[in-house]
Amino acid sequence: MTSEPMAPGPLVGVLALQGDVREHAAMLAGCGVSTARVRSIEDLSVEELNHLPHAEANSIGFDIWHVARTIDNVLCFVFDREQPIWLRDGYHDRFALPKVAQGTGMSGEDARALRFPDPALFIAYLGALREVCVPRVAAMTEAYLAEPVLLKPWGERSRLEHIGQVLIAHG
Repeated sequence: MTSEPMAPGPLVGVLALQGDVREHAAMLAGCGVSTARVRSIEDLSVEELNHLPHAEANSIGFDIWHVARTIDNVLCFVFDREQPIWLRDGYHDRFALPKVAQGTGMSGEDARALRFPDPALFIAYLGALREVCVPRVAAMTEAYLAEPVLLKPWGERSRLEHIGQVLIAHG
């Protein structure tokens, strides 16, 4: 992690992959919090992946896991009725996390109770997911994207509309 000027107080990682990094760091410094720029999961320790910056926040580990599991479930299972990489490769056992849950609809208390493993295991899962999903997305045609599929809780919509909904829901 690349540290920003130190403020007295806890250290919080700021994901430095999008804009407003300086503004976020300045806002946190104004609250007495030191920040460090995080560019990759590799930059994090197990403690940082599981850190809860305040009582109502989720960990970085939860956010990464939730987005990856959502991509895995939607592209593999919902769209093509194939087993998600999470199950196919036994990541649920390797992470010691729920087999089916992906965070959607999970209570804040349950989400904050999850503990995530070494960043290397995350990197392995994300790599396996990338190997499956990148070619799958590249092969999507207009006709494929126009076909309706059922995705709970959103109902039946075209695949393209579901992708839009997931993007809106996950920023």
